[in-house]
Amino acid sequence: MSFEDTIRYLFNATRIMDVGDRIEKLLVTPERQVKVEVAIEMDDGSLGVYEGFRVQHNDARGPYKGGLRFHHEVDQDEVNALASLMTWKTAVVGIPYGGAKGGIQVDPRGLSLAELERLTRKFTDKIEVVIGPQVDIPAPDVNTDGQTMAWIMDQYSKYHGYSPAVVTGKPIELSGSQGRVAATGRGVALCGLWALRDLGIDPAGATFAVQGLGNVGSWASRILADAGARLVAVGDHGGYLHNPEGFDVEALIAHVEENPDRSVMGFAGADEIDFDTFIASEVDLMIPAALGGVITKPVAETMRCKLIVEGANGPTKPDAHDLLVERGVMIVPDILANAGGVTCSYFEWVQNNQHFYWSEKDVNDRLEPILRKAYESVNEIATARKFDHRTAAFIMAVREVGKATVMRGI
Repeated sequence: MSFEDTIRYLFNATRIMDVGDRIEKLLVTPERQVKVEVAIEMDDGSLGVYEGFRVQHNDARGPYKGGLRFHHEVDQDEVNALASLMTWKTAVVGIPYGGAKGGIQVDPRGLSLAELERLTRKFTDKIEVVIGPQVDIPAPDVNTDGQTMAWIMDQYSKYHGYSPAVVTGKPIELSGSQGRVAATGRGVALCGLWALRDLGIDPAGATFAVQGLGNVGSWASRILADAGARLVAVGDHGGYLHNPEGFDVEALIAHVEENPDRSVMGFAGADEIDFDTFIASEVDLMIPAALGGVITKPVAETMRCKLIVEGANGPTKPDAHDLLVERGVMIVPDILANAGGVTCSYFEWVQNNQHFYWSEKDVNDRLEPILRKAYESVNEIATARKFDHRTAAFIMAVREVGKATVMRGI
């Protein structure tokens, strides 16, 4: 995902809204970009040096909020793009946050648990002056999890006193929220179910394919399967599989969790296919839930799905998006589809600040109406103005962020 791609999507909305060059410039430009060098001692005594980033895009509507990813392809441009997307995502679902993102340029598979802990704590040392419960609240993202957040919370608390609200996505034992682990995938599945019905497709018996069976893809698959939909194609970094009869989702997820490579490959009773065959699967619903930029224009030309629900951030390139929309494919964009995670992170933050905790049922009962309202609002703009759903979502988000920015004063 590039910052240029994000700007193209944003400008589609701002030009329609005629916000003017001054406001447009404010909405594009990140408010703070932090780049740090993170040096740690490796287990063998050598020195490891890594680049770390934290970009704070806009805080007009509340504290900065966004994930932290560990990946060897993390760079300034990607983090800028993802921070911007968080601004629009929080505005679409109406929660009082701005947008931020962070990352460390590292392949975590090459590090021991002890090295990962040292890296995380040292990175926290470098950015603790620009994060905080009322300033910027990180969360898990690609290759980070509750344990990563626990280390950040502990390290930050050494400077500022016990501060559980400095991060979300923490383990339950450390003031995390019930329902947070499943929330992003739950939101993807709910958007998929609502969109299928709007397209006149009964979810019971609908077919779907998922790229990436990590946290988001696995929970989305579970919930869709529970609704009667059939997972017929799946893939990840290891390869791709096809089963026209439908996968046993729980067995497949268990296989991934037990596989040292954390991959679907090796699962019995399925045919191996390549990416080109996978992405061209004739399914009702396609869920890209891995990394960004996977659906390019050449890829889009081969796709035969009726609906795309973006579980990953920025999986669809602008030229590919335009082509798919022209062909009548409905796309539920990332800033709506995967907003369940940040919404539940907001719940966690609220619980941390109140020191009062909710049940999983309470969390899910609060999550669905927020996502449903956002989905219906975007759908209403798209239908009334004959826009695609991404443009409608950006229009809705820009309206909210723009008003807050102007009212607070430029």
